[in-house]
Amino acid sequence: MTTGYDWRGDIGEVWAEEWSRTDRSLAPVNQALVAEAAAGAGAPGRILDIGCGAGATSLALADALPEARITGVDLSEALVAVARQRAGERDRLRFELGDAASWSPAEAGFDLIVSRHGVMFFDDPVGAFTHIGTLARPGGRLVFSCFRARGDNEWVRAMRPVVERFAPETLTAPDPPAGPFAFADPKRIESILHEAGFAPPLVAPLDFEFTVGAGDNPVADAVGYFRRVGPMAAMLKTLDETTRAAASDMLASIAAEHEQNGRVAFGAAAWIVTSHRP
Repeated sequence: MTTGYDWRGDIGEVWAEEWSRTDRSLAPVNQALVAEAAAGAGAPGRILDIGCGAGATSLALADALPEARITGVDLSEALVAVARQRAGERDRLRFELGDAASWSPAEAGFDLIVSRHGVMFFDDPVGAFTHIGTLARPGGRLVFSCFRARGDNEWVRAMRPVVERFAPETLTAPDPPAGPFAFADPKRIESILHEAGFAPPLVAPLDFEFTVGAGDNPVADAVGYFRRVGPMAAMLKTLDETTRAAASDMLASIAAEHEQNGRVAFGAAAWIVTSHRP
């Protein structure tokens, strides 16, 4: 289970409300995952989307692979509700509420298991991936994305002055075993998948633009994003109203420095991981 991050509660509800902005920020990752899925040998007939969120990856896969049957599973009732609403009446696409670490479908044997930044939150990743392996057919493929190291991500480096001023104690704290950067080390990915019974993975870098602000006022949009989503939002919640306003002013200045052509964007770094069940 993913108890460290409350996807069943507050975080899931916020992501459900902010799905258009989170989809925008991770759109290049979505494109890379769908391209990798479509490039596999033979079109997958059945696809499982782990941590499907508001359904962006499932919807894109349904468009790219019109014959596939796609199931998305997520811990958050709010996110699943949004995904179902976005899917409408598509009968090849369904979304279920559940924890992928233990969820059991009526029929296993998926040809492809995919996840966009959804596998870094397992408290017991070896156990979770061992179970996920039982959901794949022999030879079934696994494709997922995750963030690389904090230092490789410009958006994290850009936020450092804010953290240094308002939450310096967090800079020396080790990354938790479950969280956004839990899979930053490719050796850890390889070890987890090996212990879980998957074939040795290919861990390929993906550099992309992480768009956090757009529209009529990109800087305000970016500050709104950081106040609602991700590590900055968690830090801001710990501050009193006056201090939070000062931190938001710093965020606005940083966003303004990264505004170009009507967008606020930062460099971001991810892994695209591919493997299969032997």
